[in-house]
This record gives sequence, structure tokens and C-alpha cells, in this order.
Amino acid sequence: MYSYVEENYLKALLTLTNEKGEVSTLALSQSLNIKMPTVNSMMKKFSEKGLVHYQSYKPFKLTEKGLKEAGLILRKHRLTEIYLVEKMGFSWEEVHEIAEQLEHVHSDKFFEKMDKLLDYPKFDPHGSPIPDVDGKLEWVHYKKLSECKVGDKVLLAAVMNSSREFLKYLNSKKLTLGLELEVIQIEEFDKSMTLKIISSNRIEVLSNLVTEKLLIKNN
Repeated sequence: MYSYVEENYLKALLTLTNEKGEVSTLALSQSLNIKMPTVNSMMKKFSEKGLVHYQSYKPFKLTEKGLKEAGLILRKHRLTEIYLVEKMGFSWEEVHEIAEQLEHVHSDKFFEKMDKLLDYPKFDPHGSPIPDVDGKLEWVHYKKLSECKVGDKVLLAAVMNSSREFLKYLNSKKLTLGLELEVIQIEEFDKSMTLKIISSNRIEVLSNLVTEKLLIKNN
């Protein structure tokens, strides 16, 4: 069993892991709003517990044990988010802070019941994959909407930014996961994108700042 602080470190390590399986001291420091010497001190402790591979001045890598432990914490967080949306009527911008608290509940039975009630979901409300009962996370390789070309028809599959402000902005544009989009025009100057929401024939113009944070898959 780990402390709240340790669990927050583990979850951050997993979600920040890049394609090489690495996380930098700076990225972890910025994500957790903790000074880098403090981060390094915790990583040394994690190394002693067999959770990370640690070498001075090099990125951290979760061990197999670390990946499993981090995955189980992330599983609790994402299961809680989808439960709050599907069973309790919360909107997707409201659930992160509540899930941050419930992810520290140490009861396997509690989350097993939650998983069963939800009929074993694979994704959270923001389109992110939910680790399985063994903590294994299947990474999904989506494209950014900003990478599309004129004429592409795609499905909105996930968001890279789940902050309350960003999700409320998407709500105001009536942009939800599962919508089919067609790229009508891309502005050469600022890369803003004109999109048609196919189900309603509605037109929306999104800035590059927004399209960089929206993840899509082919229809």
C-alpha cells in the first residue's frame, strides 16, 4: 500500500510516459507542481522499492512492478470518472476532481462492483483507455485533428486536455466524443479549421490551439 503522495507520483509517471517509456524530471516536476530536487528524492525511494529505473541526470522509466501499480491507480481514477458520468449524471468536466479523491480508496471489491455495474468499460468519459484488472494499459494511437487534411472524414475519439475550462469550451460548441467530422477548410495563415458536423450539417471553426488537443480516428 502506498501513500497518497506516492500514488499521485505513480499515476503521473504513467500518464507522462513517452514513446520511449521515459519521463523527464522536468515533466514530472511541472505536472505535480513539485520542485525537481523533491522529485529526484522520491524517485530514489521508488528505485529502492523496485518501481522505477533511476539514474542521475537521466529520464525515469517505470519497472514492470511500477507499471502495474501505476496502472491500478489510473484504473480506479478512470473507472470513477465513467461511473460518475454514466450512473450519477455528472458532466465530463466535473468528474476529474472527484476521481482524484476516490482513486485513493483501497478496496478491490469496491472497484470490481463499479466495473461490473458499468458492464466493463474500456474508455473513460474523455476517451482515454482504462487499464485492466492487472493494471495493464493498452495505449491507443489516435491522430490529432490538426493533422487532418481537407476532405478527411473522422470520428472525434478523445481529448488530450481534460481541464474543466477546455471541456466547458467543447460543451459550448456542442462537440462530444463520437461525432463524425468532415474537414472543409484549413486556413493557411493560422491553421484554423472549418469543420462540418455530419449528423447535424452544422459548421464550426476551431483554432489550431483546439484542434491540437482533439484526438480522432478514421470513420
